[in-house]
Amino acid sequence: MQIICTVLRSQQLNKMRHGKKHNHLGRKAEHRQALLANLTIALITHKRITTTLAKAKALRVHMEPLVTKAKNDSTHNRRVVFSYLQNKDAIKELFDVVGPKIGDRPGGYLRIIKIGFRRSDASDMAMIEFVDFNDLYNPSSAEAKAAAGKSRRSRRGGAKKATETTAAKEETTATTETAEVATEEVEDKE
Repeated sequence: MQIICTVLRSQQLNKMRHGKKHNHLGRKAEHRQALLANLTIALITHKRITTTLAKAKALRVHMEPLVTKAKNDSTHNRRVVFSYLQNKDAIKELFDVVGPKIGDRPGGYLRIIKIGFRRSDASDMAMIEFVDFNDLYNPSSAEAKAAAGKSRRSRRGGAKKATETTAAKEETTATTETAEVATEEVEDKE
């Protein structure tokens, strides 16, 4: 009898995870939903937060559909997103600031950057941020197009010649300016 109970107990503990795709994060469902809602509100407010890698990956899966709903500003979409977040200020920020800025992007609104390990427990840490709100990685489109036109290089060393010609032009303009100043001084003396 005792052997049968142990076998049944071991079968109950070793159930397979069929159809359970999301990370449970070691929490019950209500706790996990509250955690993801709070992380989402913090990310919308600050545009970049630092958390553990597992939480960042779970947050990306949780938040991408909400940001997609923010692209179409309607009362229904606002109410659907509010049912997840329960924060009026975050909803206003998401639909008024974030939504229009990412309007033409077809997904992939968030970027996760690994930043090393936490000192206390050596867990993987990551920074999660909105892609369109980081000016270091993607400058404005006009500046990017101008920089793309200027940074075109060839393997023949054309870049050296271009810098030499600009330096030569600067020298000639400097010499002409000094020559004009000298002629003005001569005319003033006469």
